[in-house]
Amino acid sequence: MAGRVVADYVVEPDVDPKHGPRPYLHPVRTLGGTTVTDVLPEDHRWHLGVSVAVQDVDGTNLWGGRTYVRDAGYTWLDDHGRIAHESWLAPADGDGSRLAERLLWLDPAGETLLVEERTLVASPAPLGWTLDFAFTLTAPAGGDVSLGSPATNGRPGGAGYGGFFWRLVPGEPEVFTSTVEGEEKCNGSADPWLAVRGTGYTLVFSGLDGDDRWFVRAAGYPGVCAALAWERPLVIPAGGTLSRRYRVLVADGTLDRETIQ
Repeated sequence: MAGRVVADYVVEPDVDPKHGPRPYLHPVRTLGGTTVTDVLPEDHRWHLGVSVAVQDVDGTNLWGGRTYVRDAGYTWLDDHGRIAHESWLAPADGDGSRLAERLLWLDPAGETLLVEERTLVASPAPLGWTLDFAFTLTAPAGGDVSLGSPATNGRPGGAGYGGFFWRLVPGEPEVFTSTVEGEEKCNGSADPWLAVRGTGYTLVFSGLDGDDRWFVRAAGYPGVCAALAWERPLVIPAGGTLSRRYRVLVADGTLDRETIQ
Protein backbone atom coordinates (compact mmCIF):
# COMPACT_ATOMS: atom_id res chain seq x y z
CA MET A 1 0.00 0.00 0.00
CA ALA A 2 1.60 3.22 -1.21
CA GLY A 3 4.95 1.47 -1.29
CA ARG A 4 4.71 0.18 2.30
CA VAL A 5 4.25 -3.40 3.44
CA VAL A 6 1.69 -3.25 6.25
CA ALA A 7 0.89 -6.98 6.51
CA ASP A 8 2.12 -10.37 5.33
CA TYR A 9 -0.43 -13.01 4.30
CA VAL A 10 0.57 -16.61 4.99
CA VAL A 11 -1.46 -18.70 2.55
CA GLU A 12 -0.26 -22.21 3.41
CA PRO A 13 1.05 -22.21 6.99
CA ASP A 14 3.30 -25.00 8.22
CA VAL A 15 1.73 -25.56 11.63
CA ASP A 16 0.79 -28.60 13.69
CA PRO A 17 -2.58 -30.07 12.55
CA LYS A 18 -3.80 -29.67 16.14
CA HIS A 19 -3.37 -25.89 15.79
CA GLY A 20 -6.08 -25.56 13.14
CA PRO A 21 -4.05 -24.78 9.99
CA ARG A 22 -5.53 -21.83 8.11
CA PRO A 23 -4.35 -18.77 6.17
CA TYR A 24 -3.52 -15.79 8.35
CA LEU A 25 -2.07 -12.29 8.42
CA HIS A 26 1.14 -11.75 10.41
CA PRO A 27 2.86 -9.54 11.07
CA VAL A 28 0.39 -6.71 10.71
CA ARG A 29 2.02 -3.30 11.21
CA THR A 30 1.08 0.32 11.65
CA LEU A 31 2.33 2.79 9.06
CA GLY A 32 5.06 3.64 11.57
CA GLY A 33 6.20 0.01 11.66
CA THR A 34 4.74 -1.11 15.01
CA THR A 35 3.70 -4.78 14.93
CA VAL A 36 0.16 -5.33 16.23
CA THR A 37 -0.27 -9.12 15.87
CA ASP A 38 1.18 -12.25 17.41
CA VAL A 39 1.47 -15.82 16.13
CA LEU A 40 1.90 -19.20 17.85
CA PRO A 41 2.13 -17.64 21.34
CA GLU A 42 3.12 -19.96 24.17
CA ASP A 43 -0.22 -19.56 25.96
CA HIS A 44 -2.32 -20.50 22.90
CA ARG A 45 -0.19 -22.00 20.14
CA TRP A 46 -3.20 -22.11 17.81
CA HIS A 47 -3.64 -18.33 17.75
CA LEU A 48 -2.44 -17.28 14.30
CA GLY A 49 -2.27 -13.53 13.78
CA VAL A 50 -5.46 -12.40 12.03
CA SER A 51 -7.60 -15.26 10.77
CA VAL A 52 -11.06 -16.78 10.60
CA ALA A 53 -11.46 -19.72 12.96
CA VAL A 54 -14.42 -21.53 14.53
CA GLN A 55 -14.15 -24.18 17.23
CA ASP A 56 -17.21 -26.23 16.27
CA VAL A 57 -18.25 -26.62 12.63
CA ASP A 58 -20.61 -29.59 12.65
CA GLY A 59 -18.31 -31.25 15.17
CA THR A 60 -15.01 -30.29 13.50
CA ASN A 61 -12.59 -28.05 15.40
CA LEU A 62 -11.34 -25.34 13.03
CA TRP A 63 -10.00 -23.15 15.85
CA GLY A 64 -7.23 -25.40 17.09
CA GLY A 65 -6.30 -26.62 20.54
CA ARG A 66 -8.61 -28.50 22.88
CA THR A 67 -12.34 -28.72 22.19
CA TYR A 68 -14.84 -27.69 24.84
CA VAL A 69 -17.04 -30.69 25.63
CA ARG A 70 -20.26 -30.24 27.59
CA ASP A 71 -19.94 -31.54 31.17
CA ALA A 72 -16.27 -32.41 30.58
CA GLY A 73 -14.53 -29.13 29.80
CA TYR A 74 -11.64 -28.63 27.38
CA THR A 75 -10.53 -31.99 25.98
CA TRP A 76 -8.01 -33.07 23.38
CA LEU A 77 -9.96 -34.77 20.58
CA ASP A 78 -9.07 -36.04 17.12
CA ASP A 79 -11.49 -33.56 15.60
CA HIS A 80 -9.19 -31.00 14.00
CA GLY A 81 -9.82 -29.88 10.46
CA ARG A 82 -8.18 -27.16 8.38
CA ILE A 83 -9.06 -24.21 6.20
CA ALA A 84 -7.20 -24.56 2.92
CA HIS A 85 -6.55 -22.10 0.11
CA GLU A 86 -7.93 -23.50 -3.15
CA SER A 87 -7.50 -20.71 -5.70
CA TRP A 88 -7.17 -16.99 -6.27
CA LEU A 89 -10.37 -15.41 -7.52
CA ALA A 90 -8.63 -12.50 -9.24
CA PRO A 91 -5.06 -11.36 -9.79
CA ALA A 92 -3.67 -9.41 -6.85
CA ASP A 93 -3.40 -5.67 -7.26
CA GLY A 94 0.00 -4.52 -8.42
CA ASP A 95 0.88 -3.19 -4.99
CA GLY A 96 -0.62 -6.19 -3.18
CA SER A 97 -3.29 -4.10 -1.45
CA ARG A 98 -6.16 -6.40 -2.52
CA LEU A 99 -6.42 -10.19 -2.41
CA ALA A 100 -9.39 -12.40 -3.28
CA GLU A 101 -9.40 -16.16 -2.81
CA ARG A 102 -11.50 -19.28 -2.54
CA LEU A 103 -10.95 -21.56 0.46
CA LEU A 104 -12.26 -24.93 1.62
CA TRP A 105 -13.23 -25.65 5.22
CA LEU A 106 -12.28 -29.31 5.64
CA ASP A 107 -13.12 -31.92 8.28
CA PRO A 108 -10.49 -34.34 9.68
CA ALA A 109 -11.04 -36.71 6.74
CA GLY A 110 -10.54 -33.92 4.20
CA GLU A 111 -14.21 -33.64 3.24
CA THR A 112 -15.53 -30.16 2.50
CA LEU A 113 -17.74 -28.63 5.17
CA LEU A 114 -18.00 -25.13 3.72
CA VAL A 115 -16.67 -23.16 0.77
CA GLU A 116 -15.40 -19.66 1.51
CA GLU A 117 -14.79 -16.68 -0.72
CA ARG A 118 -12.58 -14.09 0.98
CA THR A 119 -11.46 -10.60 0.07
CA LEU A 120 -8.81 -8.57 1.89
CA VAL A 121 -8.17 -4.92 1.08
CA ALA A 122 -5.68 -2.51 2.66
CA SER A 123 -6.42 1.17 2.07
CA PRO A 124 -5.21 4.54 3.41
CA ALA A 125 -7.24 6.20 6.16
CA PRO A 126 -7.03 9.63 7.79
CA LEU A 127 -5.58 8.22 11.02
CA GLY A 128 -3.56 5.33 9.58
CA TRP A 129 -4.74 2.54 7.31
CA THR A 130 -7.77 0.26 7.17
CA LEU A 131 -7.99 -3.50 6.73
CA ASP A 132 -11.24 -4.51 5.04
CA PHE A 133 -11.78 -8.25 5.61
CA ALA A 134 -14.85 -9.83 3.97
CA PHE A 135 -15.91 -13.43 3.59
CA THR A 136 -18.87 -15.49 2.40
CA LEU A 137 -19.40 -19.07 3.56
CA THR A 138 -21.52 -21.42 1.42
CA ALA A 139 -22.99 -24.63 2.77
CA PRO A 140 -23.31 -27.73 0.57
CA ALA A 141 -26.69 -28.42 -1.01
CA GLY A 142 -27.03 -31.64 0.94
CA GLY A 143 -27.47 -30.25 4.43
CA ASP A 144 -27.31 -27.43 6.96
CA VAL A 145 -24.00 -26.55 8.65
CA SER A 146 -23.91 -25.43 12.27
CA LEU A 147 -21.29 -23.05 13.66
CA GLY A 148 -20.78 -23.36 17.42
CA SER A 149 -18.51 -22.17 20.20
CA PRO A 150 -17.44 -23.20 23.70
CA ALA A 151 -20.41 -21.18 24.97
CA THR A 152 -22.92 -23.04 22.82
CA ASN A 153 -21.35 -26.28 24.06
CA GLY A 154 -21.86 -25.36 27.69
CA ARG A 155 -18.94 -23.19 28.79
CA PRO A 156 -20.04 -20.29 31.02
CA GLY A 157 -18.42 -16.88 31.38
CA GLY A 158 -18.80 -15.21 27.99
CA ALA A 159 -16.72 -17.62 25.90
CA GLY A 160 -18.71 -17.54 22.69
CA TYR A 161 -15.62 -17.00 20.55
CA GLY A 162 -15.16 -18.07 16.96
CA GLY A 163 -15.13 -16.09 13.71
CA PHE A 164 -12.84 -13.25 12.67
CA PHE A 165 -10.09 -13.32 15.31
CA TRP A 166 -7.15 -10.99 15.92
CA ARG A 167 -4.41 -12.12 18.31
CA LEU A 168 -2.76 -8.96 19.53
CA VAL A 169 0.90 -8.25 20.18
CA PRO A 170 1.96 -9.13 23.77
CA GLY A 171 0.93 -6.71 26.49
CA GLU A 172 -2.25 -5.75 28.32
CA PRO A 173 -4.07 -3.19 26.18
CA GLU A 174 -6.87 -0.85 27.09
CA VAL A 175 -10.20 -1.75 25.51
CA PHE A 176 -13.29 0.39 25.09
CA THR A 177 -16.35 0.87 22.91
CA SER A 178 -18.60 3.82 22.23
CA THR A 179 -20.34 3.22 25.57
CA VAL A 180 -18.21 1.07 27.93
CA GLU A 181 -14.61 0.48 28.99
CA GLY A 182 -12.62 -2.51 30.23
CA GLU A 183 -12.49 -6.20 29.34
CA GLU A 184 -15.42 -7.26 31.52
CA LYS A 185 -17.87 -4.77 30.03
CA CYS A 186 -16.58 -4.93 26.44
CA ASN A 187 -16.74 -8.73 26.30
CA GLY A 188 -20.14 -9.61 24.88
CA SER A 189 -20.88 -6.07 23.73
CA ALA A 190 -22.72 -5.44 20.47
CA ASP A 191 -21.58 -1.83 20.17
CA PRO A 192 -20.83 -0.72 16.60
CA TRP A 193 -17.10 -0.40 17.23
CA LEU A 194 -14.46 -1.66 19.66
CA ALA A 195 -11.09 0.02 20.21
CA VAL A 196 -7.88 -1.56 21.50
CA ARG A 197 -5.13 0.78 22.67
CA GLY A 198 -1.68 -0.67 23.30
CA THR A 199 1.88 0.57 23.41
CA GLY A 200 2.27 2.83 20.39
CA TYR A 201 -0.87 1.74 18.54
CA THR A 202 -4.66 1.85 18.43
CA LEU A 203 -6.95 -0.56 16.57
CA VAL A 204 -10.62 0.15 15.93
CA PHE A 205 -12.80 -2.82 14.95
CA SER A 206 -16.23 -2.52 13.32
CA GLY A 207 -18.65 -4.64 11.32
CA LEU A 208 -20.74 -6.76 13.69
CA ASP A 209 -23.85 -8.19 12.06
CA GLY A 210 -26.87 -10.18 13.19
CA ASP A 211 -26.42 -11.53 16.72
CA ASP A 212 -22.60 -11.22 16.62
CA ARG A 213 -20.81 -10.00 19.73
CA TRP A 214 -17.33 -8.75 20.56
CA PHE A 215 -15.23 -11.36 22.36
CA VAL A 216 -12.48 -9.50 24.21
CA ARG A 217 -9.45 -10.58 26.22
CA ALA A 218 -6.87 -8.18 27.66
CA ALA A 219 -5.47 -9.40 30.98
CA GLY A 220 -4.95 -13.13 30.47
CA TYR A 221 -3.93 -12.69 26.85
CA PRO A 222 -4.72 -9.94 24.33
CA GLY A 223 -7.20 -10.79 21.59
CA VAL A 224 -10.40 -9.67 19.86
CA CYS A 225 -12.96 -11.78 18.02
CA ALA A 226 -16.13 -10.86 16.17
CA ALA A 227 -17.97 -13.87 17.56
CA LEU A 228 -20.54 -15.59 15.34
CA ALA A 229 -22.08 -18.00 17.88
CA TRP A 230 -22.11 -16.06 21.13
CA GLU A 231 -25.05 -17.75 22.86
CA ARG A 232 -26.53 -20.15 20.32
CA PRO A 233 -25.27 -21.98 17.23
CA LEU A 234 -25.41 -20.11 13.95
CA VAL A 235 -26.83 -22.36 11.22
CA ILE A 236 -26.07 -21.90 7.53
CA PRO A 237 -28.94 -23.60 5.66
CA ALA A 238 -28.26 -26.19 2.96
CA GLY A 239 -27.07 -24.40 -0.16
CA GLY A 240 -27.23 -21.09 1.67
CA THR A 241 -24.62 -18.48 2.52
CA LEU A 242 -23.35 -16.44 5.45
CA SER A 243 -21.50 -13.18 4.76
CA ARG A 244 -19.55 -10.86 7.02
CA ARG A 245 -17.43 -7.77 6.41
CA TYR A 246 -15.17 -6.27 9.06
CA ARG A 247 -13.07 -3.11 9.02
CA VAL A 248 -10.12 -2.48 11.29
CA LEU A 249 -8.42 0.89 11.55
CA VAL A 250 -4.72 0.42 12.30
CA ALA A 251 -3.26 3.62 13.74
CA ASP A 252 -0.04 4.75 15.35
CA GLY A 253 -0.31 6.36 18.78
CA THR A 254 -3.28 6.51 21.12
CA LEU A 255 -6.72 7.53 19.93
CA ASP A 256 -9.50 8.47 22.34
CA ARG A 257 -13.23 7.94 22.07
CA GLU A 258 -13.90 11.44 20.82
CA THR A 259 -11.38 11.09 18.00
CA ILE A 260 -12.76 7.72 16.93
CA GLN A 261 -16.39 8.85 16.92
